Order: sequence, then structure tokens, then C-alpha cells
Amino acid sequence: MNTPADATSGNSPQKHGSSSTSDGRRTLADLDTPFVVVDVSKVRRNIARLATHAGALGVALRPHVKTAKSLDVAALLHDGALGPVTVSTLAEAEAFADGGYTDITYAVGIDPHKLPRVLALLHRGVTLSVLLDSTEQAEHVADASRAAGVPIPALIEIDCDGHRGGVTPDAPELVRIGRVLHAAHCPTGVLTHAGESYFAYTDEELRRAAKNERDCAVDAAERLRAAGLPVTTVSVGSTPTAHAADDLTGVTELRAGNYVFFDLVMAGIGVCSVDDLALSVVVTVIGHRPERGWIMTDGGWMAMSRDRGTSVQAQDQGYGLVTDLAGNLVPGLVMTAASQEHGTLTARDGAPLPELPIGTRLRILPNHACATAAQHRGYHVVDSTRTALAVPEIQDYWERVTGW
Repeated sequence: MNTPADATSGNSPQKHGSSSTSDGRRTLADLDTPFVVVDVSKVRRNIARLATHAGALGVALRPHVKTAKSLDVAALLHDGALGPVTVSTLAEAEAFADGGYTDITYAVGIDPHKLPRVLALLHRGVTLSVLLDSTEQAEHVADASRAAGVPIPALIEIDCDGHRGGVTPDAPELVRIGRVLHAAHCPTGVLTHAGESYFAYTDEELRRAAKNERDCAVDAAERLRAAGLPVTTVSVGSTPTAHAADDLTGVTELRAGNYVFFDLVMAGIGVCSVDDLALSVVVTVIGHRPERGWIMTDGGWMAMSRDRGTSVQAQDQGYGLVTDLAGNLVPGLVMTAASQEHGTLTARDGAPLPELPIGTRLRILPNHACATAAQHRGYHVVDSTRTALAVPEIQDYWERVTGW
């Protein structure tokens, strides 16, 4: 962990006036904007919620660290233990291995050119599983395993809803891929991700997506076993389905990542409430265009990302909802437009704009926590349960893993 003085969020934090606390600690009014903030009390609450649910379902939880990309956040996932994690880049895998993690799933289809880095981690004693969905990939993995004398654990990606990669549970390629891997003594499992669950808008739709995700993974595992091929892992999960699942019989592990922070897309489909959102971006009012109904800030898409995930939902939240520094929603105010370094705030449904003088600090709750976090080098940490101050103190600074 770093102190706030070590923060490198794209600028050098500087004081602005006398908003520091009496003991010299900085607050959200002290750093140059824009910068990203994480409320650790909400992170802990979100983590505990899914951990309890996974425990009740009797499955192991393998959190996806691609959202936070932070060893400090990961330290909260398994009660301080170095438990299993999922990553989306080998840079994440290497950083988490350096942090002591030894059970890692790399959940993006494997590129043969990356196998030397995979093998380097395996040689370090890290159990790193790779993902694939073709016999061509399986042959590359098998050849690399034989040449190195090290079995590479491999998960066959199962397509449960046509969202992205994978083979369907009944595809002839499934067993062929399994045989290629088995011949090279590579431990084999199946993995699926219900990507279309992000477009499920009722509790029933979410439950159906979770059931379909589970059924597809278990059916694929049973087909492989019927062909005489051992299956060590049956992995399912997305943030929506992880929370909606009510029966994971036959599944060995549950994955989710966005849930540590949540965002407006997740709130829009009912997985969480707006009060659960742990990530926000602090911006400053820099101008007014009353003739257009605009309040201008210094937080554009470089601070928030271009993600407009709520645009397909019943309530379009623009680029994000607006709160004061204490995290209280400013009624009806939405970030509706963004250029590179400018954000435009407008009032919903023609309501009058609030009085927000130049220099006013605000927080923006994002559509997509993963994308917004990726715009920043690290998180300034606050704890909304530790102070009733209108301007929260910064408790810590957590660095993020970057690169691929």
C-alpha cells in the first residue's frame, strides 16, 4: 500500500486551500482533478455479499481481478489469504504471481506467442490455467507442454449464449480438443461466461441466464467425461449470474469481477443499488453555459471512458450520475456528454440546474467500473463509515496493474 502522498494518478497531487484535516491528512478537496476514488467500506460489503452467496451454493469463488487490477483490492477478497483469482492479461498474472498468488486462471483465449510467459510462471510454481476453444490452440498448448516437460493446465471455453468465444456443449470440436490436451497430459476443464446476462433486465431473466450458464458448462463436462476424458474444473460466472444463481450442482467454481466496485450498468439490471457503487471520479466545475443548460467540468472521457453501457437500458444514465463529495446524489444531475477533457452536466427532464459555482468538487458514478478504472493509475481510498465529514479524508492509495 502507498500513502496518498505517493499517488500518481496522472498528475502530482497538490493541496488546494485549507481543506486538509487538522493532522495534515488530505481530503477529496486537496488533489488536482480528475482522479478516481474507491470507498473501501462499500468494497468490503460487496465482497462479503458474494462470498456469502457462493458459500451457500457450496462452490469455490475465483474472483476476476480485471476490474480493480489491484493487489490491495485482491487482499480483501479471501479474508487476507492468497486465494484463487482470474486474470485477463498476463501482466496481471505476473503481478499477482509476484504478490504470492499461485492459483491463477488466464481467462482470455491463448495466443501461442504468449506460451513462453505461461511456462515461465509454471516454472515458478504458479498453477496458471489457459483458455482455448479450438484444436489449433490445443495443439499449440500440447506441443509447448511436451517440449517444456511441463503440463499446461487448459480450460476449454464453452459458448453458452453466443456472446463471444467458445464451442457449444454439443459441438464435435469439444471432444477433439479434449483428446488433444489429454494426450499431452494437460489437466483439462471447462469454463463459460454468460456475457448476454448483462442485457437481462428482470430477476427471472437473470435466473434463466444463470441456469443456462450452469447447464451448458455441466453438459460440456459430462460429454468429455463420457468420452473417457477427465475434467478437473467446471467454471462459470459473470457478475449478474453469480448473484442470480440458485443451483450450481456440478460446478466447481464461480467467477465474477465487477462486483467489487459495481457500476450503473449493474444497478440498471438490478444486481445492485446505486448506493453499492464503490468507484467514482472526482471532477471540478470549470464553467457554465446557462443558455444551453450545461455545467462544464474538467472530467471528460479520458477520466470516465467512452463506455455508454446504460444507453440500452430503460434509464440512460449518460456518462454517469453526479454526487457531492460526501457521495450524496445531486438530484436529477447527469453527465450527458464528454469530450477528451471536458464533461457536460445537464439536468434531467428539463429541471433547473443546481447552483454549482466554479471550483465546486463533484463525484461521478460511472457506467462501467472496469473501463473507468482503466483510465487511472491508482485509487485514492476513502471509507464512508469512518467519518461524517462532508469532505471525506483520503485513507490510502492503491496502485493498479497496467499493460498486457
